[in-house]
Amino acid sequence: MGRAAGAVAVAALERPRLELSGPKLGLALERLIAGTEAHGGVERYVEAVELKSAVFRQALEHGAPELAALKPLCALIATARRRVGPYLTDERFPALRAAIARLLEGREDTTTTDARVAAFCRAFPGDRAHRWVHDLAGELLHNADPERYPLMCRWVWDAETGTGVLREIWHAADPDQAVIDAPARYGTYLVLREELSQYLAANGVFRDVLHYVDLLTAQVYAGYIGEQGGAYLRTDFSSPEDPVGHTRRLLGLDGIRGGGRTRLKAPDGEAFLVADAKLLD
Repeated sequence: MGRAAGAVAVAALERPRLELSGPKLGLALERLIAGTEAHGGVERYVEAVELKSAVFRQALEHGAPELAALKPLCALIATARRRVGPYLTDERFPALRAAIARLLEGREDTTTTDARVAAFCRAFPGDRAHRWVHDLAGELLHNADPERYPLMCRWVWDAETGTGVLREIWHAADPDQAVIDAPARYGTYLVLREELSQYLAANGVFRDVLHYVDLLTAQVYAGYIGEQGGAYLRTDFSSPEDPVGHTRRLLGLDGIRGGGRTRLKAPDGEAFLVADAKLLD
């Protein structure tokens, strides 16, 4: 099979073999298409993902942004926006901005991705309360340069806990008991995106494939949240009003609402306000 849309030529990366379940992907795709019908169809969601990416690309075009420009970006990162607030203050922002600058420096060279992400994470405490830092790095890279960088969030694959989208679509008699030998590194996320791109192409999706991959990936994990979400997930993703509510939230498309009010929390618990740039009502 030829290279999928959005695939990146990488010679020296670790590329694990992924055993994915076609029926599970088919079910997720069916639910995505059906669930978005009440909101203008899946194409409207594709447009929203593109708009989100455009917001990031503009803000990060010349490296790490100023504080005012970073706030709306953080509002669009679901797994970081409730925790990053303490770093969006005048006192702590310079250190965060410096870490982002190092993360983005040399981003054309994807062979250094894992090293740069690791260095970014080391700029913060290494406790469980800061696991969101990995997601922040992954989202910044992915949305700033979606061609080179696939989604690299913990909800896509967390090798430490063995959880994420990869397990939810793993082909095995009992996926919960399967040993998935795939590190949470750039090569794994890239192979996963290539496999999903090929699946979508085989099912008639030939345009905006990278955005469709993001939506399908989020839809897979949205099913897990809806069926098995624990206390942590319920905190970040309260019961949705519609079938694709969790999908929208995982991708951060609910982050900015009317009047510029966001889901990004300041240290005092108040919502940050930014210029109105709603993605989806």
